[in-house]
Amino acid sequence: MNDQVQEFLDGLFKTETFNILPSEFGGGFIFDPPLIGVAAGDDSLFDRYKELVGPRHKTPLEMWMDGGLNEPEGGASALRILAIVFPFSSQIRTIAKKETEVPAEIYALARNWATGFMAEVQYQTISWFKEQGYEAQAAVKTEVHTLIPLLEKKTIYSTWSERHMAFAAGLGSFSLHEAFISEAGCNIRLASVTTTAPLTVTPRYSDEPYHNCLHYTENSCDKCLERCPAEAITTEGHDKMKCLAYLQKVEGINRERERLKPLLKQYHRKVSDQDTRYIPAGCAFCQFGVPCMDNNPMAKKRQKA
Repeated sequence: MNDQVQEFLDGLFKTETFNILPSEFGGGFIFDPPLIGVAAGDDSLFDRYKELVGPRHKTPLEMWMDGGLNEPEGGASALRILAIVFPFSSQIRTIAKKETEVPAEIYALARNWATGFMAEVQYQTISWFKEQGYEAQAAVKTEVHTLIPLLEKKTIYSTWSERHMAFAAGLGSFSLHEAFISEAGCNIRLASVTTTAPLTVTPRYSDEPYHNCLHYTENSCDKCLERCPAEAITTEGHDKMKCLAYLQKVEGINRERERLKPLLKQYHRKVSDQDTRYIPAGCAFCQFGVPCMDNNPMAKKRQKA
C-alpha cells in the first residue's frame, strides 16, 4: 500500500495550487516530489520521546484518542504513522542561498504558502485513507496539539514533533542546527498522518540521532553555525529562543515587503494551549548553502566505505 500512497501524494504535489508559486515569482513548484516513511504505532521510541522531547509529547495512541478517535482493535500496534518529507525546489534553494541577513522573497513566500499546502496534503490524505476504508488523523490539526515554551531552558517543544515522527519512520536524522537531514537534505518541511491502514513500516538506518550530520559523525562541519545571522547555533547546540527572536524579526520585515504584502497568508496555531494567529515567512539561513541543504552528506561516504 505504500506505493499507492506515494502515487497519490505525487499527484497532489503536481496539481495542488498551493504548491505552485504565483506568476510574479515564476510560477514554478514550491516543493519537489515527496519522500515518505512509515513508523509503527507501538514503536518503543514514542515512549522515549516524553523524555527526549518533553513530558507532554504524546504517543500515537494518546494523540489518536485525545484527538477524538476510538482506540483501534489491537491498540497502538494497529496504528501507522505516515511521515512525509516536503523538499523545497532547487529553484528556491539556488536563489535563497545567496542571501545572508534577510531571506529571499521567493523563500519567504514559499515558506508561507507551504503551511497551507502541508495542511491540504494532510486533509486530502486523511480523506484518501477513509475512502479506502481506514481511519486517519493529522495530529497537528487536533485540538490537543500545542507548542510549549520552556523559557527557563531556552527552548520550545510541541505535543507532536514532526521531526521525531520522521526519525521514527527512518527518513533521516537530526543535526547541529536541529533541522532534519533527509535524503533530500535539510531544507525541507515535514508532516505526518496517523492511520489504521496496513502500511509497511520502513526501517531506520540507525537509532543514533545524528547519523546524517557531518558535525557529529566526523567533526568536520560547522557551516550552519557560520550561516546563522542570529548566532543561535554553537558547537554546544541550538538556542531556540535566540532563533525565535530573529525569526520574528525577519518575519516582521517580510510582512512589510511590497511584493509580499498581498500574498502572505495568516494561519492558526496553539501556543501554551492558547489560540494564536501568525504569518510564517521563514528564515532558514542555516539550511541554505550548507553541505546538507539538498542531500544526505553521509550517504556517499557510506557507499564508499
